[in-house]
Amino acid sequence: MDAVTMAKAINLSLRDALTRDDSVLIFGEDVGALGGVFRITDGLQKEFGEERVFDTPLAESSIIGISVGLALRGFRPVPEIQFDGFIYPAFEQIVSHVAKYRNRSGVPLPITVRVPFGGHIGAVEHHSESPEAYFAHTAGLKVVTPSTPADAYALLQAAIDDPDPVIFFEPKARYYLKEEIDTAARVAIGKARVAQEGSGVTVIAYGPTVSIALQAAKTAAAEQISLEVIDLRSLSPLDMDTVMASVRKTHRAVVVHEAPVFCGFGAEVAARISHDAFDLLEAPVARIGGLNVPYPPARYEKLYLPDVDRILQAADAALAYG
Repeated sequence: MDAVTMAKAINLSLRDALTRDDSVLIFGEDVGALGGVFRITDGLQKEFGEERVFDTPLAESSIIGISVGLALRGFRPVPEIQFDGFIYPAFEQIVSHVAKYRNRSGVPLPITVRVPFGGHIGAVEHHSESPEAYFAHTAGLKVVTPSTPADAYALLQAAIDDPDPVIFFEPKARYYLKEEIDTAARVAIGKARVAQEGSGVTVIAYGPTVSIALQAAKTAAAEQISLEVIDLRSLSPLDMDTVMASVRKTHRAVVVHEAPVFCGFGAEVAARISHDAFDLLEAPVARIGGLNVPYPPARYEKLYLPDVDRILQAADAALAYG
């Protein structure tokens, strides 16, 4: 297939899911006639009708509550939460009901919650947040985030097919990243990938920070410093085998995400590496992320978010340990 943007790849994945499975339903705020604020669902209502692609009131808790009811009636709901920071009214429904229903009753809930997340779009709080740690911490949920158009297509297919609930975080700043995709390819939930091989320092990233890590690796290579970039793709379940294979090679690790470092998802990765590879490490595991403050106004966004320089500084510090 010709190169497409991540936005188009997700649109194609939703279209293919609707085509092959009549139980798939797509709904959320403005996803129908408008096609979503990012036009991710553009054209789907026209093609599949208002009974399968429809708008909802501005009530996130209701969107997820409706999803639970539909899933119990045999449907595969794919609700959209319009922005990352809008998900909090739905938090109780997701954590108390969606995540626990199979354990409580034995009944699976095949719900895929799509959430555009992350910064670098010049927006304010509630529109640029990274709430992934809340959901990765919640037993009963699977949490994934693609970094490329190909993975966006394939991971979404896997999420919709999964019998259990999946939180599908879409890095909105990467919606217009473009590459060729193979619609026959599949990506298993729970499997990371080596985005770039290297030997000096392992840089672990996911979603919007993968491309930044790759830029850092390219800059470092010009100075004869070799960075290996791991794209987690799945936060829960977490593929520590791929991470540990890289750390055994490099003996150093840096974890990067946009969320604040304090209690961020990187803390889990760093703890697992420190525990499982204590004898292999030649430097402390570094964490690079946002500041521990509410998301700032757009003019301060670049100061808040991790960038290439901060990754390179962390890599240099790790290498300086000897």
